Amino acid sequence: MADPKGFLKVQERELPKRRPVPVRIMDWKEVYEQGDPSTLRKQAGRCMDCGIPFCHKGCPLGNLIPEWNDLMWRGEGRSAIERLHATNNFPEFTGRLCPAPCESSCVLGINQPAVTIKQVEVSIIDQAFANGWVESHPPERLTGKTVAVVGSGPAGLAAAQQLTRAGHTVAVYERDDRIGGLLRYGIPDFKMEKKHLDVRLKQMQDEGTRFRAGVNIGVDITWDELRARYDAVVIATGAMVPRDLPIPGRDLSGVHFAMEYLVQANKVGAGDSVPGQITAEDKHVVVLGGGDTGADCIGTAHRQGAASVTNLAIGKQPGDDRPDHQPWPMQPTIFEVASAHEEGGEREYLVSTVEFLHNAAGEVRAVRVAETEFVDGRRVPKSGTEREIPADLVLLAMGFTGPEADTLESQFKLPFTGRGNVAREDDYQTSEPGVFVAGDAGRGQSLIVWAIAEGRAAAAAVDQYLEGETQLPFPVRPTDQPISL
Repeated sequence: MADPKGFLKVQERELPKRRPVPVRIMDWKEVYEQGDPSTLRKQAGRCMDCGIPFCHKGCPLGNLIPEWNDLMWRGEGRSAIERLHATNNFPEFTGRLCPAPCESSCVLGINQPAVTIKQVEVSIIDQAFANGWVESHPPERLTGKTVAVVGSGPAGLAAAQQLTRAGHTVAVYERDDRIGGLLRYGIPDFKMEKKHLDVRLKQMQDEGTRFRAGVNIGVDITWDELRARYDAVVIATGAMVPRDLPIPGRDLSGVHFAMEYLVQANKVGAGDSVPGQITAEDKHVVVLGGGDTGADCIGTAHRQGAASVTNLAIGKQPGDDRPDHQPWPMQPTIFEVASAHEEGGEREYLVSTVEFLHNAAGEVRAVRVAETEFVDGRRVPKSGTEREIPADLVLLAMGFTGPEADTLESQFKLPFTGRGNVAREDDYQTSEPGVFVAGDAGRGQSLIVWAIAEGRAAAAAVDQYLEGETQLPFPVRPTDQPISL
């Protein structure tokens, strides 16, 4: 185990510092400074190597957290990355983007700050890349079977890498012009620079995975044609239908879905020219939605030089401490300050958006809001509390309702669940034999660790379908849920 007395000698939880706000909003680089290796070693040493490590269950990937904490404490980075890669294909993504449910279920967190699991994880993989310890693992033999993976987000990439290593010939289809899905165009560089994605894609190409960008399945190639070409198909298209807000003024110029805005910003960051780009420069920006996507919009608006940024949430502000109804080891809902929130702007809670107001040119000029009150369990605007907030740009970041269903329903005749997700069995297979679904397309909007875990599990199911048996891990089932009591 790590230092047997580590959690007694070092009780303070310590993370790398974020770069000063006036500096970091002038560029798009990641916000964290380089961590001190000696501090990281001490933090890894706080891991207790519990008799029952609940962090394993808190993470759907089943990461062997006490093992690689111990190895990092001992300075054995190469062994640490081997243990980390045993359960997680992409720790460079999860270590930067995951909200770390493993830390919420850390046993030390019962009466002390939890171990900095996420920071240890990302340090392991960054050290591994820097030292050339991340090698490609092409299959020893080819099975002669072919698999199409549709969608190149974390679920699709995880499924593709697992299936390639199992010996199948895998092609990943992506409708965007570059591979990566939301990792490429939905995540701003200040949260994850795209060099981390590119180096992983290079490894996958060296292993034999084939990438087909700029191909829209269902349009350029029908789903039936795709199924006829391949022995199996994995649908990993994500849950990309955004939740709308159908109130007066919704069709005004200047009111956009968050992903329209973020995708364009990421394309410009990649060096592309985007005519008519949606930009926050010199504008009063209102972001509706208090989650990660909203925070991404806030940070992007600051870097584009917004005149002001206001973030509105319809619900109550979470508390600073774990609520009684979400005891350890559940993942609690608590008030968080992301790096984007530190950079300026206003956050308001219990605010209901009533109407978007326009100027003479038909552009949005303000948002009319009211206080939120609860009536029969519903959140409704409170009469007599209306006011206006200036707005030249409104971004709707209220989550997603499910995958795009049109071509899947019309061409494949696939059934959908009552929540709008592609229906599937316990082995991730749909009603169409040989067609599987993984990630948000089947689960609904969720965490990156669930996407990777489902991609790995779906790959095992595909391998079983094609070969009659599999040696690939099957970490989660579609019915699995986060820790609950």
